[in-house]
Amino acid sequence: MASTMERNLAEMLVRDNVITQDVLNEALNKQANDGGSLGRVLIEGGFANEWELAATLGKQLNVPFITLMHYEIDPEILTCIPEDIVKKYKIVPIDKTEDTLTVALADPSNIYLLDELRLLTKLKIVPVISFESDIEEAIHQYYGISSNSDESIKEMSEEDASELELAMSSDFTTIEDEVEEPEDEEELQSGPVVSLVNQTILDAIKTRASDIHIEPYEKDLRIRHRIDGVLHEMKAPPKKFQNAIVSRIKIMSTLDIAERRLPQDGRFKMPFGGKNIDFRVSTCPVAFGEKVVMRILDSSNLMLNLTDLGMEMSVLTRFEKHIRAAWGMILVTGPTGSGKSTTLYSALSTINDPQKNIITIEDPIEYQLKGINQVQVRADIGLDFASGLRSFLRQDPDIIMVGEIRDKETAEIAVKSALTGHLVLSTLHTNDAPSSINRLTNMGVEAFLVTASTNMIVAQRLVRRVCENCRVAFSPPPEVLQALGMPTDGVLQRGQGCDRCRGSGYKGRVALYELMELSDMMRDRIVEGIPATQLKKLAIEEGMQTLRGAGFDKVAQGMTTMDEVLGVTAADER
Repeated sequence: MASTMERNLAEMLVRDNVITQDVLNEALNKQANDGGSLGRVLIEGGFANEWELAATLGKQLNVPFITLMHYEIDPEILTCIPEDIVKKYKIVPIDKTEDTLTVALADPSNIYLLDELRLLTKLKIVPVISFESDIEEAIHQYYGISSNSDESIKEMSEEDASELELAMSSDFTTIEDEVEEPEDEEELQSGPVVSLVNQTILDAIKTRASDIHIEPYEKDLRIRHRIDGVLHEMKAPPKKFQNAIVSRIKIMSTLDIAERRLPQDGRFKMPFGGKNIDFRVSTCPVAFGEKVVMRILDSSNLMLNLTDLGMEMSVLTRFEKHIRAAWGMILVTGPTGSGKSTTLYSALSTINDPQKNIITIEDPIEYQLKGINQVQVRADIGLDFASGLRSFLRQDPDIIMVGEIRDKETAEIAVKSALTGHLVLSTLHTNDAPSSINRLTNMGVEAFLVTASTNMIVAQRLVRRVCENCRVAFSPPPEVLQALGMPTDGVLQRGQGCDRCRGSGYKGRVALYELMELSDMMRDRIVEGIPATQLKKLAIEEGMQTLRGAGFDKVAQGMTTMDEVLGVTAADER
């Protein structure tokens, strides 16, 4: 049941046209059935966002709004309120002047809480509004991992907690402490080292990062998260924790902690939110220690719906036609990190059928798909793509997925498999779809075999999406709109930058696709030895849309920006 304060807030939301009366009635009914605060019901139901609620609540109560992400809190102020109270009520003390304590909270209308804080601190309490998500992030940052976190997170002693709190609240970029060696393996399994590593990992999961980079320099340690394809620098621990952190990650990944001269690769799993998240770990010796990169493989973030990936309906129809074919080869091409594996996994998920025997060979297996037999490359024992592919042909397969065609032997076996009644899916590293033909012939595969086996080649790139929370319309110069095929008085979308997108104006990514189907004329010209540039012109004449053209369509739809498209596509594309 909504309180009087909540009803007043709801009335202001309706009056300010943030929500309609019908939406309010629906939210009130949901609150009556499910309980919880009205604000949380509105947010989780997608009826309003935190910005709108915070602005309206602040206006109603005449309380200022602040963004905790951009606020540096003095560690001494954090001690003004006991940690259990902070976590229980989701509040954060942010400033103290004489007898006044400023406290950030999501609902400053809770007068009982404010009174309790006055009695507890013996100070005058000044409330400010902040997002609940921001408050949770601040608690996570300043107070460490909460007691109800995953079992993999170890509790620290009071002495260790104090050391960690001091470390996490310091200006790490100026610390010049000497690197300390961990005394023994027991030290690496407990104490502040475990908490530092776990907190780094959990922060990355929370920001939906794809990679964590831990980089040692002469006088400091740098941590960066790759979010939507772009690296963002994060707050790092002191330099003295460097070797202990690397050793802890090596133990988690079953790597040799004594070997620091050679690169190593490993992996581990960590439970989070009721699921297991895989981490692929790579260490590499650099000038001032070992650099560690952890690839985060969260299957819950894997989009297996081809429409969600960004395929236009015209492309999707042709793509599905070829992945449902009885035989032939389908190639997905693009640079590292362009989403090729995700497209292949989505294709396999689409055509996965109990009546089909589907086998894959990958390096590494990034995601496990139910009902599909997946084989991990083991070059150290002679199990490479070519040998695995040869053995597959004795396993009565219907569909074969090869993680990547890297050499002549793998290419020839893939081509022959496609010609003998199997559907073969694989990836190549080329700049566009037509260049894939030259890549295969340069490997030594005869052109007539390539044309006879290949049904479709798809090139792709990833571009960042305009942030839904801070997107605004703007009118670009007429020549830009003409290049997009839009009226000269049209408008585009861009992000202004907000807390949710870390000020970038982008959140999430969408794929651009260039789909080339091999026609009879194209096959004839390929056998004749047509150059890739002429093949591309012929493909365009026959209806192929280039990556840049697909990008321009996404810009016109308001999904991304010209800068993003121009940054990942070739200058000679149209």
